[in-house]
Amino acid sequence: MTALWLLALPLALPAQQVDYAYFKQHVQPIFLKKRPGHARCVTCHDHRSPQLQPLAAGASTWDEAQSRKNFAIWKLFVVPGQPLKSQMLLHPLARAAGGDSFHGGGKHWQSQNDPEWQTLAAWVKGQTVPASAVTRVLQSNSAGDTIHVIDPATHQVVGMIEDIEVPHGLVISPDGSRIYVTNESRVTLDVVDAGSLAVLRRIPLSGLPNNVDVAKDGRHVYVGIRQGTGAVDVIDTSTLTNVKSVPVKGEIHNVYVTPDGKHVVAGSIASSTISVIDAATHTLSWTLTLSSGIRPMTFTRNADGSTKDIIVQLSDFHGFALVDFATRKETRRITLPDPPGQHKETEGLQGSPSHGLAITPDGKLLWATSKYYDSVMAYSLPDYKLLKVVKVGLHPDWLTIPPDGKQLFVAVAGDDITVVVDNKTMEVVKKIPVGAVPKRITSGVLKMK
Repeated sequence: MTALWLLALPLALPAQQVDYAYFKQHVQPIFLKKRPGHARCVTCHDHRSPQLQPLAAGASTWDEAQSRKNFAIWKLFVVPGQPLKSQMLLHPLARAAGGDSFHGGGKHWQSQNDPEWQTLAAWVKGQTVPASAVTRVLQSNSAGDTIHVIDPATHQVVGMIEDIEVPHGLVISPDGSRIYVTNESRVTLDVVDAGSLAVLRRIPLSGLPNNVDVAKDGRHVYVGIRQGTGAVDVIDTSTLTNVKSVPVKGEIHNVYVTPDGKHVVAGSIASSTISVIDAATHTLSWTLTLSSGIRPMTFTRNADGSTKDIIVQLSDFHGFALVDFATRKETRRITLPDPPGQHKETEGLQGSPSHGLAITPDGKLLWATSKYYDSVMAYSLPDYKLLKVVKVGLHPDWLTIPPDGKQLFVAVAGDDITVVVDNKTMEVVKKIPVGAVPKRITSGVLKMK
């Protein structure tokens, strides 16, 4: 499909008029196909215009980043909605079938009824890939402008959310149709379409955002505001507007919706205070001040599904505390062990030697990070017995466990990787390269193409 592209390029129309997922799944394989008597398109176009990204050694197709670069180039050679005005479809088409006069790679299709030509025409006409429900892990990169989308079954990066500089928190809507991301650079909540991974809307916030969570019914998103006296902004997801800022005690680092959906729990590093908000009225219910700054939190449940304990990590404490939700009192502190013979990392801790918690869906296993020892540490629940220490890499941070509960995903900020730990064997099974300084991470079911 080598071409002498002598005609002027058509004006680039909005990218959403041709679908990336359809291009990746249906158009790119045409570039790789061998036809009798012809060289493959990729053989020449990896060094000629319009360019295809060179395949990596041993690779049979392109990775996600390469596919997006291919899409960005090749969409310029079509006129959305008009196959017979699109150079990409006319050059390899026989003149008798309506193609143009010459294609340096020969004429591949003798008729517009050729299945490959029909596939390209469908793409140009706006054909899309239907969304399907899939489990994904989302890894934000706190020093970058991307979010990596990881398939937990294959441990492959299968998508990328772009154009969100310094993303902080992220959460998936309960119906899987949206991803909500706090954008520090723009001071907005960015609404991402799960199907296309494109930013749909940027909602102004009352101040610099940190972490974020979403109501169990999906009707509201809660954003921690780490500026001024602190607040939790409430976003109406039907109108995509900021409808309220709930005053709390201290600027907010993290915010969570309790497992039963009845409360929003926000933590302040500056005031060392947990603020609990009534999710029905969006008013402050109660506060509890502890000995140092409030870091990540997670929750255990009573038999009826109500919140039993808040498990909370604290500034300058290598461990976690338990807060009884009903009595609103701290009941216990558990210090993570100092493994004998291991180097203790003290640089770049940002006041938080332990910063990341996750509980398996069955409520029987708790993981906590140790920046001191580049590890994650497993505890049984409800007795908090130490089970294992697993080395994962420099500065492990946030954690997530996908819905099936089989694996733990660890954002390892110091090594720019996401590490996968098997929850049964408690062994590292994969290290996935991601972006710059990965921190916040989440998982769930997305409606993706």
